Amino acid sequence: MGKFLQDVLKIFFGGWLGLIYSGPEVGNYGGLFGSLRQIFGVDKYIAVFNAYSGKLSTGQWVGASFVILIIVLVLVAVVWVAVYFSVRFFRRVLGSKITNQDLIDEINNLKRELVRTTREKDRILGMKVAYQGYDVIEGEEGEDTSSAKKEGESRFYKLTEVDYHYTLPDIFTVPYDREISLDALCDRFRFYAANNPDRPWRKLYYEPKIIRLFFAGLATTRLIILQGISGTGKTSLPECIGHFLTNPTTIASVQPSWRDRTEIFGYFNEFTKRFNETEVLRAMYDATYTESVYLTVLDEMNIARVEYYFAEMLSILEMPSREQWVVDLVPSGWPSDPKNVHKGRFRLPENMWFVGTANNDDSTFAISDKVYDRGMPININTKAQPFDAPLTESLNLSYKHLEEMFAQAQRDHKVSDENLKRFEEMDNYVIEHFRLAFGNRIVKQLREFVPVYVACGGTEIDGLDYVLCNKILRKFESLNLAYIRDEVDDYIQYLSDNFGEENMQECKEYLKRLKKLF
Repeated sequence: MGKFLQDVLKIFFGGWLGLIYSGPEVGNYGGLFGSLRQIFGVDKYIAVFNAYSGKLSTGQWVGASFVILIIVLVLVAVVWVAVYFSVRFFRRVLGSKITNQDLIDEINNLKRELVRTTREKDRILGMKVAYQGYDVIEGEEGEDTSSAKKEGESRFYKLTEVDYHYTLPDIFTVPYDREISLDALCDRFRFYAANNPDRPWRKLYYEPKIIRLFFAGLATTRLIILQGISGTGKTSLPECIGHFLTNPTTIASVQPSWRDRTEIFGYFNEFTKRFNETEVLRAMYDATYTESVYLTVLDEMNIARVEYYFAEMLSILEMPSREQWVVDLVPSGWPSDPKNVHKGRFRLPENMWFVGTANNDDSTFAISDKVYDRGMPININTKAQPFDAPLTESLNLSYKHLEEMFAQAQRDHKVSDENLKRFEEMDNYVIEHFRLAFGNRIVKQLREFVPVYVACGGTEIDGLDYVLCNKILRKFESLNLAYIRDEVDDYIQYLSDNFGEENMQECKEYLKRLKKLF
């Protein structure tokens, strides 16, 4: 019996040893499957039984049968374990697939719910807009009530109100002052801000230079950028000028969510078939009826990206012909549209300027060169000292007279050829040492700004100093000053040699402050 058990166990354990040493590696499938066949090969066990069938006694057969039973149970257990874990593995895989599909279905349901909620929001917004002076007929869910407005009503409610206002019989012509000069205008506003009968409780004090810069900026561009530390009167300046010119300034508080032109003009609501106008658009439309000077303040303009929501305005207002100052409000015209909206297009007024206020801190965006190049930055970092001012009345000023004064100043106070030549030479110097160039736009602004600044009571050299510092040297901040420290010192000396030791002080102080940062 010992020999019999030895041969049986040799088949059984020999297969397991072959399975262990052969392993499931790629390229060794012959040894793997050969070992499994040896373990579960019934024919091999039968051959052993046949070989010892006449050599074992009854007792020995009972013992041999017991051994065979144990081997069979072990083989059955191995098969059961393999099947059990295989079933669990496949259940896990299939269950994962089912779970992923459930997630996909849930996402699709959420998307459908989002679409439905968005439509409901538009419906509620349309109802809100419609109720600002219109009658709206309620309809069942999904029913189109866009044609429920009164026959002949305009889709531009605020602009139509402006049309109606200027058709009233009690509208009279404003008596504009057409005699005042630029220097007298600056002085009169400075006194008005400090002491006026319209708002005697509010006294504002500004340095003469700030007022000169502001009016000279109006002659140069349609966008003034007032920047500096908080609390120095950046918003108060254009707001007070509006009261001084008897035409209150429109103030638009910029929001972080502003991203496109709809924040300036508004948008057409497809549900109500009405245009949701902004107060800025209403002020623009009102300006088409008068000659008054209109100011619109973009308060905290860099709390959102200016080059996003104001991009179209920057491009349009730089067009050489004012006939090109046109924006598309809606794709086509309706007979009931306002008087000055033709085929869905509106021409921007010539008598409106935009003033942006900007704080430079961690909560705001940096204003890009595109905006700075097209605008005129004015830094207000200090508060003027109070002074005694006579009681001063407001003034009715026509924008045409204001632009005539600008044009007259540019004829009477042209930038001298000597200074223009110095600027041209300095352009070459800056290109050579700092790899920066002025550009034709800045030279054009120089010719427009400096003469008006002189007519407002300033000097030519101070006007040149200001333009150079705020339109050109400002670009130095984008350079790696750690590598051009010595070049900055040489440039300061260059300014002294060409413009005089006592001149160009604003540029020199700016360069010195910039150098201390590195």
